Parts: sequence; structure tokens; C-alpha cells
Amino acid sequence: QVQLVESGGGLVQPGGSLRLSCVASGIIFRSYNMGWYRQTPGKQRELVAVITSGGSTNYADSVKGRFTISRDNAKRTVDLQMNSLKPEDTAVYYCNGRTLTLGFWGQGTQVTVSS
Repeated sequence: QVQLVESGGGLVQPGGSLRLSCVASGIIFRSYNMGWYRQTPGKQRELVAVITSGGSTNYADSVKGRFTISRDNAKRTVDLQMNSLKPEDTAVYYCNGRTLTLGFWGQGTQVTVSS
């Protein structure tokens, strides 16, 4: 059974930081490209950051320089360090794992940036 379980969401003030973590089970983690996406009500889910199986990273323009994605294949985790948070970063954040033929989602974790 495949599971991607996110943690680390919460309420933070503008300018603050949060670290999201996703732990995977039931997949050959090292073979998967891992990513973080986010979604707000009424909008499509959007890519935030991705890290390939080889360790290459890519970020949405809106988070470049503020967010950092990393992975630990031994622990089967992918983290998203979020700094200098803005109210517009408020969303449900989802962990995603995919290969050319398979893809899985976590259940999501809420991040709210508000004073």
C-alpha cells in the first residue's frame, strides 16, 4: 500500500518560516521524482517545487529564493523549507511522488500565513 504522509503545516505570521515533511512508504522512493504542490479554494493545484530522483530541483517563480526542497532517500522523506512566508503562500500543500508511469498524492497539510 502506497502512502505519502505530510506533516509540518500550521499557522505562521508573515515573514516566518515553516518546514513541511513528507514520508513515503510502499514505493521505491529513490526512483521517484518528488514534489510539493499547493491548492487554494477555487484554483487549480500548482507546482511549488520538485526534486528529481537524481537530485535536480525546480521551483515555481513565486517561491524561488524563499523555499528549498530536499530529499533523504535513506529516510524516504522529502522536505520543503519555507522562509519569508507571505499571505499568498496560504494553501493546502500536497506531497507528490511520480515516475513515468505512476503517480501518488498525499492527503495534504494546511499552511496559513496570517498576522
